[in-house]
Amino acid sequence: MTPQIVLLVVVCATALAFDFTNGFHDTANAMAAAIATGALKPRAAVSLCASLDLIGALISVEVAITVTNQVIRIQNPDGSPIATLMDDGGMPLLLIVMAGLAGAIIWNILTWLFGLPSSSSHALFGGLIGATVASVGWDGVKWVGEGFHLDGVVGKVVLPALASPVIACIVATVGTRLVFALTSRITEVYRDRFFRRAQLGSASMLALSHGTNDAQKTMGVITLALIASGVWTDTAAIPLWVKLTCAVAIASGTFTGGWRIIRTMGKGLVEIAPPQGFCAESSSATVILISSQLGFALSTTHVATGSILGTGLGRPGATVRWATAGRMGMAWLITLPLSGAVGAVCWWVSHLIGGLAGGLTVFVLVVLSAGYMFLHSRREVVSHHNVTDEWS
Repeated sequence: MTPQIVLLVVVCATALAFDFTNGFHDTANAMAAAIATGALKPRAAVSLCASLDLIGALISVEVAITVTNQVIRIQNPDGSPIATLMDDGGMPLLLIVMAGLAGAIIWNILTWLFGLPSSSSHALFGGLIGATVASVGWDGVKWVGEGFHLDGVVGKVVLPALASPVIACIVATVGTRLVFALTSRITEVYRDRFFRRAQLGSASMLALSHGTNDAQKTMGVITLALIASGVWTDTAAIPLWVKLTCAVAIASGTFTGGWRIIRTMGKGLVEIAPPQGFCAESSSATVILISSQLGFALSTTHVATGSILGTGLGRPGATVRWATAGRMGMAWLITLPLSGAVGAVCWWVSHLIGGLAGGLTVFVLVVLSAGYMFLHSRREVVSHHNVTDEWS
C-alpha cells in the first residue's frame, strides 16, 4: 500500500475512535434526566440510548455533508480542488484531518475526566480549524458562505452554538411552567408516576435525535479523508460503509455509559422531577431534530444543558446550581480555542516529522494521552452504581 492509503486507514480508525468518545461523552445528553428521575435504570438507559443512536445515525446525512464541505475550504470557487491540500496524493489534507481528530479526542477525554459536559462537536470543529490554520492559514477555513446563505463555520456552527441553548432553555422553561400549572391539582405521586412513563418516549426521541446529529459529524470527517486520498469524489454524498461504521462506533461508545458526565448533568445542575425530565427531553429532541434537517452542526450538549436549566427556571421553588452551570459555561467557551490549539500543535508535530511517519506519531501521542487520562480516572470511579448518589 502507498503511504497515503496507510495514513487514510489510520485517519479512519482515529475518526471512529473519536466517534466512540463522542458516544460515551454525550450519553448524558439523552439519558441523564431519565436516570436522575428514576424513569430508567442506568444500564437500561444506556442500552436504549445506544440502540436509538444507531438508528438515528442512519436517518439523514445533512450534518455529515456540512462537515465535509463547510469547515475546511477544499475547493476553489470554480469547483476545482485547492492544490496545496491535494498535493502528494492528498497527504496535506490527511495530516490536517488527523491533527484535528487528535485535538478533539484529547479534549473529549480530558473533559470527561473532570465530568464536564463540554461539546464533542465543538472539540472536533476546533481541532480541524486549528490544524487548518496552522497548515494553510486563516483562508483555509470556510468562515462564511456566499451571499446571504447560512454556510461556513459562522453560519453552520457558531450561530447555532449561540442560539440553540437559549432556544432550548426558553422552550423548556415555558413547557415546565405549563406542565406544573396544568397538573397543580394532581397529587405529586400520581403526577410523577405518569411523567416517568412519559419519559420513556421523550428520552427515546432525544436519543434518536442525538444520533441524527452527532454520529454524522464523524461521517463527514471520514468522507473528507476519502476525498483527500482520491478514494471518493462526491462531496454531496456519504458512502454506505461510512454510515454503518460510524453508527456502530457511536452506539458502542454510548453503551459504555460516560457515567461522570451523566452524574453532572442529572444531579449537578437541578434536582430533576419527572415532569421536568419530560420537558427537558422533549425540548432538546425538538431543537436537535429540526437543526439536523437544516444541516446545522450544533452541540447536543449545549441544547440538553439549556433544556435542563430551563426546567429549573420553570419549576416554582426549584434550585439551580449556578456554580456548576458556570463551570460548564467556562468549558463551553474554551472548547473551540483549546481544542484548536491542540490540533495546531499536532499538525506541527506531523509536519516537522513529515508524511506518514508524522501522522503515525500523532496517532501514538493520542493513544498515550488517552491511556494516561483513563488510568487517572480510576482513582475516583463513577459507575452505574453511584451515578445517582446525592450531589456534593
